[in-house]
Amino acid sequence: MGGGGGEARRSSNLQGALWMLASAVTFSVMTTLVKFLGDDYSAPLQTFYRQAAGLVILLPFILRHRGAAFATRRPGIMIFRSLAGTVGLILSFYAFQSMPLADANALSFTRTLWLVPLAAFVVKEEVGPLRIAAALVGFAGVLIMVRPGAGGQFAVGLPALAMLASSFLFAFTVTGMKVLTRDHTPTVILCWSAALGFLLSIPGGIIAWKWPAPPDLALLCAMGVIATVNQACYIKGMQLGEAAAMAPIDYTRLVFTASIGFFIFHEVPGAWTIAGAAIVVAATLFITLREQQLARSAKLSAEPEGER
Repeated sequence: MGGGGGEARRSSNLQGALWMLASAVTFSVMTTLVKFLGDDYSAPLQTFYRQAAGLVILLPFILRHRGAAFATRRPGIMIFRSLAGTVGLILSFYAFQSMPLADANALSFTRTLWLVPLAAFVVKEEVGPLRIAAALVGFAGVLIMVRPGAGGQFAVGLPALAMLASSFLFAFTVTGMKVLTRDHTPTVILCWSAALGFLLSIPGGIIAWKWPAPPDLALLCAMGVIATVNQACYIKGMQLGEAAAMAPIDYTRLVFTASIGFFIFHEVPGAWTIAGAAIVVAATLFITLREQQLARSAKLSAEPEGER
């Protein structure tokens, strides 16, 4: 029976790995389009198109199920999560437009580091000294990447700060999801996110509005659809596979975006970026592995002895 369980786990991890690889590829394509269109279409306007595409994709389901699609007893958390996600999306799009893709992508992984203090103060999870130490080491890697200079200026400027702020806000959305999944289905959370995200993106879209040429409109819509597919692939991958096994595959985004940045945008990652990114990746991997280990230990201790 143990062998069968191990085989099933390996099969699930393999399926999850393929979904995570698809997520990494679609994410890289999305950020490429964000950067390519960035000279003519600002981050708030691109966010509007991304949110509109997500809503259009979910609209058939929403119309079919109507009230059930938005059934919740926690509207406040839903609204706050969508607001944080929309602002985070605008900031991340600005960073991807303004920074080398590899730099922006590396900083985006700090979301896992922000989850450590949020887990302790918001979700009231017990956070041990090892995870705290790993988070501090990870933030040291961030300092290596942004390198505050003698004049008080950051080496990569406001875009880097925007990506760090974006990762912090996305950490709030993940924390909010942990709370909501206790009594909500993923579909309900996704419907709220799509509908509210679209509504919240309208003001920025109006302020930055520009009529796109037909080819640009096609690319903007494609970017929005690909972003939605990316989110679905990530959720499916994490659902099928173990978090500790899936996390390393998610980091292939660094390889893909660095390659695209080099061949399409002629960007070469600097030594400081590579060193800092390596530290951030190592710290976030440790945190993921540690959380997986603690979750397994908690599950085993909760099982009756005869079922182990």
